[in-house]
Amino acid sequence: MEFDYIIVGGGSAGSVLANRLSKDPRNKVLVCEAGEDTPPGKVPSEILDSYPGTAYLNDRFIWTDLKVTTEVISHNDKDAPKPPLRKYEQARVLGGGSSINGQMANRGAPSDYNEWENRGADGWNWDNVLPYFKRLETDLDFNDEWHGSEGPIPVRRVPEKHWTGHSKALYETLKRANYNYLPDQNGFFEDGFFPITISNMDEQRVSASIGYLTADIRSRDNLHISTRTSVTELLFEENVCIGVKALVNGKSEEFKGQEIILSSGAIHSPAHLMRAGIGPEGHLREMGISIRQSLPGVGQRLMDHPSIALASFLKPSARVRNELTRRHMNLAIRYSSGIGEAPAGDMFVVGTSKNSWHKVGEQIGAFLVFVNKTFSETGEVKLNSPHWTDEPSVDFNLLSDKRDLDRLMDAIRRLAPLYSDPAMQAVTSNPFPAAYSDKVRQVGAITTKNKILTGIAARLLDGPKFLRDYLIENFLMEGCSLEEICNDDDTAEAFIRRAAVGVWHASCTCRMGAENDPMAVTDNQGRVRGIAGLRVVDASIFPVVPCANTNLPTIMTAEKIADNILRTN
Repeated sequence: MEFDYIIVGGGSAGSVLANRLSKDPRNKVLVCEAGEDTPPGKVPSEILDSYPGTAYLNDRFIWTDLKVTTEVISHNDKDAPKPPLRKYEQARVLGGGSSINGQMANRGAPSDYNEWENRGADGWNWDNVLPYFKRLETDLDFNDEWHGSEGPIPVRRVPEKHWTGHSKALYETLKRANYNYLPDQNGFFEDGFFPITISNMDEQRVSASIGYLTADIRSRDNLHISTRTSVTELLFEENVCIGVKALVNGKSEEFKGQEIILSSGAIHSPAHLMRAGIGPEGHLREMGISIRQSLPGVGQRLMDHPSIALASFLKPSARVRNELTRRHMNLAIRYSSGIGEAPAGDMFVVGTSKNSWHKVGEQIGAFLVFVNKTFSETGEVKLNSPHWTDEPSVDFNLLSDKRDLDRLMDAIRRLAPLYSDPAMQAVTSNPFPAAYSDKVRQVGAITTKNKILTGIAARLLDGPKFLRDYLIENFLMEGCSLEEICNDDDTAEAFIRRAAVGVWHASCTCRMGAENDPMAVTDNQGRVRGIAGLRVVDASIFPVVPCANTNLPTIMTAEKIADNILRTN
């Protein structure tokens, strides 16, 4: 079968491209998605849920064999122990990350996109990208020059009357701590705290596939969506990409296309390129892969936002009340650290009122802290083997720039005093440093056993104070107290290096850049250097990760490139 456009990956970018490119009836468009479909009227309840934990921890919707390292790697000491592998939840379902993520609709700051242009992505400054942020959304709360009103993705803020007791207490605490209240995080870019903007309507998630691949769009004769379809190989005639080979429900098929668009994310898109002989010469030779095009930037400079958490026990009055909302994140803080020449708004804190789907998770609130503007750019994606079934080797190398570590240490000391405010003391107790450890991951698996065990543990936590103190200290804390990490730099650093993880914002492994940039993989329209008929359109082409959750920037990127394709073809 032959198509004009073959899109490899039906995630946030792929869903947008499928919608926009098939709008022209002359374009025959195929979407290849490895995971299952999310058709209108039959979207799995776990995906629709306002609370995301039932989706992103569900093996049904993720690449189950993908594991990564997040700790800084010693490149100078070959005998140093390799950091432990950790499961890294990446979506394997139509809609991609937008089907399982926290539904945070954050654009980032104008300075992010001005930096994109300064790094060689011509035409991607704030003034250039704002129209596409507006195009993708229907803002249900604001109607002004900053917001869209006709886009496929509805965005809103949870009304104060539906906030958890924990969120209401945090609001009062932040006001007393002299944080500035901002009604809209995407229209006011100064420091302050604000209600989180979410891609959600009527208490249900609106993923990219739900918003862009409606029944009307799916009815187009020129659009074909093939789910449970794993692309195994890119097909070439010399340096022209002419199609893909794929397993469709276990059966091998070939599809020819005028243009192939990789939208498989910042981990799997560079893996596709490298298996096709496009990437760093030395690594490809190690893998026994013939070099089709030398591009040293493929898989390099992988970025994410380093993150840690401070947690606390939530009293019953502070917990999520399901009769009002399933949203566990209502408020966030943006502030400027002033450390290491960091720009304004370099830090981000989310207040969470639930930290897993199970009963113990309902009893734990947290400050999820991440470095909004990270300086660490030394992560990499490499192949473990040339075979498409083998997941790549992924080293995020978080905190490789010490300024990121310093700002997380500073964040702990900024946030810890908030627990002493009367409003927070009324709804929380036992603040402690927390980590998304292997133990937490194991308990977070959605199983009957975990449901029973956490139910028993939850009853004990709600019991006498001495028992709760014992359980938190011995089973939830990461080897040190909040007081210890506030008062001792060595303890704080050790905790952060052990506990820091990314926040599932993998980016930048196939960066856009100027023609004279040897590390640029694509031009400013996602076209792969030296290869005809092949683009990358997803978060991997970001020149640098923005100060934002990456879903909206990814959708914006696909909107902008799709518009250019339609205007120039």
